[in-house]
Amino acid sequence: MTALLGLSAGLISLEAGVSASQAGCNFLPPVGGDGSSNIVKKRVSREKLIGRTNWNTDFAVDAPYSSFKLFFTADSTASGTYPVEAFLKFTDGSNLRIVKESMRPPIGTGKEFGPFSVPQGKQVSQVNFKIGAGSDPSSTGFSYRISVQGCN
Repeated sequence: MTALLGLSAGLISLEAGVSASQAGCNFLPPVGGDGSSNIVKKRVSREKLIGRTNWNTDFAVDAPYSSFKLFFTADSTASGTYPVEAFLKFTDGSNLRIVKESMRPPIGTGKEFGPFSVPQGKQVSQVNFKIGAGSDPSSTGFSYRISVQGCN
């Protein structure tokens, strides 16, 4: 319980604008974002017959960080289990899955994943979060917030 309260407090303080650079970490900008926030808020949509789903969110890696931390917070109480995956995408076109979990988070709670170290000889170009999946339609409608930090 203490760890959960500490995590919730930590997420709130980070979102309140406490400088992550003091800890040697910086929030990464979401790809396609407008620059107003490094925290992405989304709602899981159902699978589309034409076009793309909104399950994936990429964050641009703007420096050669040695590790990454990922943050997830539930914003809704929709029932169901929510598949959460994350990947490091490398400049050579390969990727590495670093998170694969099914979560049932109560509203306002979250989880910090990592830190995940960069494999030797690799350079990360993006970090990808994937929330929801066609294999679990009960995740449709679930809303959440995500962010990523690169750390040295």
